[in-house]
Amino acid sequence: MTDVYSFSVGTTPLLVSVPHDGREIPADISVRMTPAALQMPDTDWHVNELYEFVGDIGAWVISANYSRYVIDLNRAATDESLYEGQVATGLCPHKTFAGDNIYCDSAVVDAAEKKRRTARFWKSYHERIGATIVELRERYGYALLWDAHSIPSRVPRLFDGELPVLNIGTFDDRSCSPAVSADVVSIANASSYETAINERFKGGHITRHYGDPQNNVHAVQLEIAQRAYMDESSGTFDNSKAATLRATLRAMLESFLYAASNHRK
Repeated sequence: MTDVYSFSVGTTPLLVSVPHDGREIPADISVRMTPAALQMPDTDWHVNELYEFVGDIGAWVISANYSRYVIDLNRAATDESLYEGQVATGLCPHKTFAGDNIYCDSAVVDAAEKKRRTARFWKSYHERIGATIVELRERYGYALLWDAHSIPSRVPRLFDGELPVLNIGTFDDRSCSPAVSADVVSIANASSYETAINERFKGGHITRHYGDPQNNVHAVQLEIAQRAYMDESSGTFDNSKAATLRATLRAMLESFLYAASNHRK
């Protein structure tokens, strides 16, 4: 058992990862943080609640318990930037998306502490993903990974204007074969939501690292603009909006399962 993540076993080859909805911050870290950071504004708010239906379609689920300010599970342990030339938030970020300091006196996480946090929080989450993918491939002959995220509709420091609602990333078809992702994309495009494919969000470390379509492991990241399921001004979950969005998400995930079963190598 671990307190780093919550995990549930499913009945299909689909694993849903929720790395950024965690809210826990250890006391020895929180005491050094600014009031702005303690509000955890960059949390993928309510993503676990939004995806609560996935057990009904047989998905396995891993969800982080700790805040991305403790460690960002969607970054490589080596902490290289995912997008060249763009603002990098980092493995142990020192600024919020808005550019506010996370630590008092403009402090940053030094290399020694970063190493400790990686061993304590990052390693077990990724070991569980890796082991689950191996188990799914052995059991079903293929494995699917859906990395579930959300973000405020506008983050001026990171991108211009308002984001589309559904931002699908397959690392430019390197984490998931086009034959498998095509049905997922078609459902998104047919929905009422503005959709982008491999644009601002191509997939973070989780998608890029585990996706291996040549060996029947297909990984997709979905970044959802939060206006689609919550009131962004108050941070509250909107049940009516969420119910509409869930219908699209369920159709996308079911098509992911169906397409992959028909395109095994």
